Amino acid sequence: MKVAIITFPGSNCDQDCHRSVELACGSPRYVWHRETSLGGADAVIVPGGFAHGDYLRPGAIARFSPVMDAVTRFGRDGGLIVGICNGFQVLCEAGLLPGALLRNRSLRFQSHHCRMRVERTGTPFTSTFREGQVLGMPLSHADGNYYANPETLADLEAEGRVLFRYCDARGNATAEANPNGSLHNIAGIVNARGNVLGMMPHPDRAIEAVLGSVDGLPLFESLVGAIARKEVA
Repeated sequence: MKVAIITFPGSNCDQDCHRSVELACGSPRYVWHRETSLGGADAVIVPGGFAHGDYLRPGAIARFSPVMDAVTRFGRDGGLIVGICNGFQVLCEAGLLPGALLRNRSLRFQSHHCRMRVERTGTPFTSTFREGQVLGMPLSHADGNYYANPETLADLEAEGRVLFRYCDARGNATAEANPNGSLHNIAGIVNARGNVLGMMPHPDRAIEAVLGSVDGLPLFESLVGAIARKEVA
């Protein structure tokens, strides 16, 4: 159950993801952005941070790193990929997920806890959650405002590809609960095949009680469990 954690110059959540996979009983390995192989990984995590300083726009330069050819092939072959925060931005830039992450509605960097609702549990990333469960975890971004054209949004909703949605404590997806202006309060989506997840909040920063929340750990447990079931099958 090997999980490759892609590290770019400017990544700052790679160690958080490493620890998250360890706690979920997986075997994490750092993969530097100049590498051209994933080393037989069973899953890939593209962590948060500021890859290449977020120059031009977040993810725009990282998308051309040598390792991204391997990540793209892996995803298109059905491999499991999770992109968190900056990783979500990179996956959108690479064309593995639809849409784009724009500047926050407030035009300010947002760094605080948020709540989001689990929309679906029948996925490799959410199998250990409950449908409708309200999660609390940190977010930290300046460009987390999810945008897609109306046709793409309609497809995401109709196909159940919105996995997480910003909400209040009661699970209501209100405008006040939306921290960045994301359309439809979207906090996380998957691709059409369901094997690539992108999300803006940080499950990797909500894995131990000392951090204030353990709501993120089930995501990594779901991921490792999905790998294990595939290996058994």
